[in-house]
Amino acid sequence: MSFIAAAASYPIDTLLTFEALEAKWQSWVESAVEAGAELLCFPEYGAIEAALAHLTQGEMFQTDITQTDQLSRASDPMGQIEIMAVCEARLLSFWQGMAVRYGVHILSPGLPLMQEAGAPVNRAHFITAEGATDYQDKMMPTPFEREMWGMEAGAPLKVFDTQLGKIAVLICYDCEFPLLARAAMEAGAKILLVPSCTDNAQGYWRVRIGAMARALEGQCVVIQSALIGHCEWSPSTDVNYGAAGIYGPPDLGFPETGVIAGGALNEPNWVMAEIDLDKIDQLRREGAVRPFDHWPEQVASLGEQAAALGKAATVIRLKR
Repeated sequence: MSFIAAAASYPIDTLLTFEALEAKWQSWVESAVEAGAELLCFPEYGAIEAALAHLTQGEMFQTDITQTDQLSRASDPMGQIEIMAVCEARLLSFWQGMAVRYGVHILSPGLPLMQEAGAPVNRAHFITAEGATDYQDKMMPTPFEREMWGMEAGAPLKVFDTQLGKIAVLICYDCEFPLLARAAMEAGAKILLVPSCTDNAQGYWRVRIGAMARALEGQCVVIQSALIGHCEWSPSTDVNYGAAGIYGPPDLGFPETGVIAGGALNEPNWVMAEIDLDKIDQLRREGAVRPFDHWPEQVASLGEQAAALGKAATVIRLKR
């Protein structure tokens, strides 16, 4: 089975209405679909744009608040996560509509939000072409997220069982932790989506190297999207640096560099590639090395303490 995947190098903008924001998103979906994409991956925190649109249209705080106050609230990190909680249902409805209308699977732009009970989380929604949906929360908040928002880990780690196969989501920093990826692999995932948001070259390369390492050790395909550009009104996403890429293990049937497709740094575009799940199966059977199969041997070597690590993820069926 094969399909075309698209990873976004997605620029954050200052948009004052939901109509403008939704038009931008629809344009991005249409351009990927026209190129044949069946799986679209948008980046971490891409939905932050909605905070400003929601406030400046007065849809949350009506007429008794000035535009200066609206901008201040949209710029305040804690205000953002409160707004995102209000916006979440509308955003999810929009992306469900896009997925069904165009017949594609979408990891929609991510958002930080305050849970009804508990601490803030970093969330990405996955929507199938039939409109079935679930979400993955970030498992490993960065020091920045913990300090700025008091963000906590979401749970559990999920694997989405879809018409395109089993797919897991590791949000940015998550992909720097091999046991999370291994848990997803043991639950059957062959595709990892890595939506990312990094503010400098070091951050971008940490996530990219992590993504490529997970592809190597899991003998799988990792699809990284990236938020790019400057956003002066939002201190949480004011500077964004990166590029989308699609990675595999440098072995049988895959590029010798491990880079299946890669975009230019900080340039808006879709990075696209055909993903053949049969090649992953063949690689795991016949590759020059077999890290996916040999992984348990290191656990056996380290003893019972290591055996408790890397429990399998929860499989979520997203087929109708």
